[in-house]
Amino acid sequence: MYCTSCGIELRGEDRFCSQCGARTSLAPPPEPGAGRPPLSLDKGRKKIGGVCAGFARYMDADVSLIRIICLIVAFSTGIGFIAYLVAWIVLPADPNAATVRVSTRTVQTV
Repeated sequence: MYCTSCGIELRGEDRFCSQCGARTSLAPPPEPGAGRPPLSLDKGRKKIGGVCAGFARYMDADVSLIRIICLIVAFSTGIGFIAYLVAWIVLPADPNAATVRVSTRTVQTV
């Protein structure tokens, strides 16, 4: 049996490729939602509260797209503002984000 991803020869009882980690036909199917990060505020890429960045990370989407959709819903219905505030209060902060965003400024000397 050969790996379909990298082409290395596998033993008959292998469930995963030892070279690239790809699943073989003997591997159990992945659990739904496995590998997806938890829904939480993303403080590293935040603009206001990290709500849109958290949703973008959870859905594996572009942050700018999520922010545009959020703005369209907020300005067209008004419920978007309330939903953003509720999500900001309810969602937990990302436990893995220990970094703080630092603003960089360019200073010109004369």
